[in-house]
Amino acid sequence: LGLVGSEMCIRDRDMTDDVAGRVLLQREGHLAWVTLSHPGRLNAITVAMWHELRDVFTRIAQDDALRCVVVRGEGGNFAAGADIREFPVERADAAGVQRYHREVLAPALRAVAECPQPVVAQIEGVCVGGGLEIASQCDLRIAGESARFGVPINRLGFPMAPDEMRGLLALAGRAATLAILLEGRVFGAAEARDLGLLTRIVADADVAAQARRSAERIAQGAPLAARINKRLSARLARGGALTEDEYQDYFSYADSRDHKEGVRAFLAGVDPLFSGD
Repeated sequence: LGLVGSEMCIRDRDMTDDVAGRVLLQREGHLAWVTLSHPGRLNAITVAMWHELRDVFTRIAQDDALRCVVVRGEGGNFAAGADIREFPVERADAAGVQRYHREVLAPALRAVAECPQPVVAQIEGVCVGGGLEIASQCDLRIAGESARFGVPINRLGFPMAPDEMRGLLALAGRAATLAILLEGRVFGAAEARDLGLLTRIVADADVAAQARRSAERIAQGAPLAARINKRLSARLARGGALTEDEYQDYFSYADSRDHKEGVRAFLAGVDPLFSGD
């Protein structure tokens, strides 16, 4: 789940400034930024960071005032996957491997996927392994032209775990997912977009600004509608007929203040003021 291979290998000389990794939460009005921060390691994700990611998104999910979340990496890279230096301890045997993937990574990825607010991935530089898994659980992915992607774990001797593969499969489908995993290549943003992994590509210098603008556009819309769109799209992707309760959940917006406000503002030719009610 980390960077491997000669093209993007992290060497010992790059670790001189290594400090403990963190997942940072910053709030600005209706927006929140979640930052993967592990200086000296291209934001490689430690066990502690996976736990923090889960906890941060659990807190965000409970904050009805927030309307959009941006996930980003610190220092010009998104994330270089899981921190492989922890593997000899955290994945030392079969029990440890299961615990690591099912009790550490899976809950963190699930917290991102189940966040009721829309989530935008701001992707710069390296986005591989666990970094790509996190980005795959976001709703929109905006990347710089020079961003790099891949899951080169074939060089580490293990396959992608089931709960980690779900997000990649949902975006790229089975054929592309297998190509990514079997070849283990690290590839560019244009190919990632062609595979369905990205919403759009922008100039490297514009990634942060474009991610913010996307979040602001989302926040300007009706938050109740955004949350219903997330729930409904996830439910329809699972297939099968909707229950009556699920139909009623969808139509629950009908009597909302925001629905009335949106229609009123449109007819009056003014911008709506949504409250989330």
